[in-house]
Amino acid sequence: MMAKAEFYVSVDVEADGPVPGPFSMSSFGLAVAGVCDGGGFQAVDPAERTFYAELKPISDAFDPEALAVSGLDRGRLTREGLDPAEAMNGAAAWLAAVSEELGAKPVFVAYPLGYDWMWMYWYFMQFADEGSPFGHSRCMDLKSLYAAKADVRIGEATKRSMPGHLLSSRPHTHNALDDAIEQGELFQNLMRWDAPRAGHRDLSSK
Repeated sequence: MMAKAEFYVSVDVEADGPVPGPFSMSSFGLAVAGVCDGGGFQAVDPAERTFYAELKPISDAFDPEALAVSGLDRGRLTREGLDPAEAMNGAAAWLAAVSEELGAKPVFVAYPLGYDWMWMYWYFMQFADEGSPFGHSRCMDLKSLYAAKADVRIGEATKRSMPGHLLSSRPHTHNALDDAIEQGELFQNLMRWDAPRAGHRDLSSK
């Protein structure tokens, strides 16, 4: 029996602190960047299927430096942001609709995965009626993908060290949706990249 196809969702999170619970997720953006049906990867326009939400804070604590990154006003979020349950159930419903449209399961992709996954998984498990649409492990770290393809250490897998043709031409604005779309293009480029093996040595003559 063939495994179900997968579609890749580029995810970016903005938050007002280092961890969920004591601090709050301010906004998140989702952008579908590609599909894999077992016969190869197919890129799709990451600006075509998107979801964006700004959320009410869940606590009074916040780190001013973390909050300043997104430029979002915490007072406005308190007044106008979505209730976290509404935001997470809305995202889950959107993912379910895309899954039905594409006949595929969603895979969470981010750079680096740990931060964005931590926030989204916690919020889905805490506030969404049916938990995480990505399960507990349907995810891909773009930092690891680059390190494996380029044959470099994780510490060297920075955007500054990547060949320019892998990077998106879109600006990195710290708006969660803008950055999810930009990241989606990085993901597409990494998936299609036939990388030279930088650390590989030819041992055939030994």
